[in-house]
Amino acid sequence: MVQYFIDGGDFMWPILALLVIGLMISLERLWTLTRASVNTRKFLKNVKESLNEGGIPKALEVCENTRGPVASIFHAGLMRADQGVDAVEKSITSAGSIEMAFLEKGLIWLATVINLAPMLGFTGTVVGMIAAFEAIEAANAISPSIVAGGISKALLTTAVGLIVAIIIQTLNNYFVSRIDALIIDMEESSNELVDTLIALEKK
Repeated sequence: MVQYFIDGGDFMWPILALLVIGLMISLERLWTLTRASVNTRKFLKNVKESLNEGGIPKALEVCENTRGPVASIFHAGLMRADQGVDAVEKSITSAGSIEMAFLEKGLIWLATVINLAPMLGFTGTVVGMIAAFEAIEAANAISPSIVAGGISKALLTTAVGLIVAIIIQTLNNYFVSRIDALIIDMEESSNELVDTLIALEKK
């Protein structure tokens, strides 16, 4: 593998740098999204019980002691509970937008890595092919070993660039699916919270 990397030429270094950057961002996103995931059903049950037993202050305490975007938007909504359900819904919507931006943070850089890695690989291949044809011209003869060897080395950067893009694309798709699931949880839980507050108001 080391020899392949050396044979690939100078373009292998920026491709390697893109892989390292992509993996670092992926590890950070994995850690963040893992911490953001909670048992939403259990949390919602705790909030409802707290509202019935101790009112808004008790429910706020539950939110403060729970991590994740669902708890954050619940906290934002409950802080405006004394202003009516409409104020709660607006606060939840605003907090939800902020939490979504936080969850999607870094994905644009993963998309950049996915796009740049193959492009750098193709560029390296083109440069390698130019060098291979120059070697043929300098030899003043078409030798199978010169042609095959030059083209083989030139194609290494394309192969590595595509491999890097495939790895980061797979990770990116996984993160997008996790974020979508969290957003659905946020929306469904928020609706249940609003319904619960409406029911309490009627009482």
